[in-house]
Amino acid sequence: MTRAYPKLHNAMWPGLVGKGPGAEEPAIDLDTMLRLTAEAEVDGQKFDGVDLFLYDPHINIEIGDDDLRRLADKIASYGFAVGSLVAPIWFEGSAMGEPIKREKFVEAVEKAARIGAKFREHGVRRYGVIRIDSACSPAAWSQDPVANQQQIAETFRRAASVARSYGERLAAEGEICWGGMHSWKDMLTLLQMVNMPETLGFQADLAHTYLYLLGYNSPEHALLQPGYSPAEFDAAYRQMTDALRPWTIDFHVAQNDGTVHGSGSHDKTGRHCPADDPNGKLDVVAAAGYWLRDAAARGIQHICWDGCMFSNATLMKPETWRTILKLMLQVREAHGWDSP
Repeated sequence: MTRAYPKLHNAMWPGLVGKGPGAEEPAIDLDTMLRLTAEAEVDGQKFDGVDLFLYDPHINIEIGDDDLRRLADKIASYGFAVGSLVAPIWFEGSAMGEPIKREKFVEAVEKAARIGAKFREHGVRRYGVIRIDSACSPAAWSQDPVANQQQIAETFRRAASVARSYGERLAAEGEICWGGMHSWKDMLTLLQMVNMPETLGFQADLAHTYLYLLGYNSPEHALLQPGYSPAEFDAAYRQMTDALRPWTIDFHVAQNDGTVHGSGSHDKTGRHCPADDPNGKLDVVAAAGYWLRDAAARGIQHICWDGCMFSNATLMKPETWRTILKLMLQVREAHGWDSP
């Protein structure tokens, strides 16, 4: 039985993250990423849409209305919807630290919210969130965890209020490289401190949240130790997902081999592996089910594949995207639903 939801999206930012100036490989342009996504097909089924990173050379955050309409037309011409947007909050801003950086953080969210609203006005975007993080390191955060977590929460509340004025929701990405969000317990605490569940929630990525279990940057919050058994994994995964699932409003399918990786300006974080990587630690379809339970009730209408910091050679292979799409279809068949 083919489920109508969740819609299946491909992320465009693997063409950007860890690439470009100062990195080992050049960025892959948006047109190429769109084409590769559109060409992927499995048993007559294709990707439904794309999630976008609002950053050059893909999309300038200052893009004008006319160019934005042309971009929306181009994406729609592939039969794609636009889903979630990544706000470029790191380059000038941070949720913690100097007032000017915190102001720049909120400004970046507002610019992303404007773009999201314009996409909705066009009709190419009917669902999705704006993704953020703290844009600070665990090391800087750890210098004063209590005060810094309060500061991040305050910045997030300001940003969420701005996003709400545009009809947008924010999703804070759980990832070990972001201060105050680098463990599942710190992430949960931050969400509770912000306390705006209708406007700010959690974005779960299978690769990143796997490392939450191991306590890579927060050993005191580890739920698993090396050599864990399947039963221990299940208990730990249930504990983490039971805590964070009620906040989860955006979801990334991904694989992880238990190691970390960084490239260019991107700090070390959970390694995204190819969908069929023999070293993958996750039963991706089974793990997705923990997060997607009652997903429609939380407003989720699509899921996205995330595969950052793959080589350009891997990204340019058509079979890479067919393999990903096949796995995404398996996730939808196992955990999907029929109406938004």
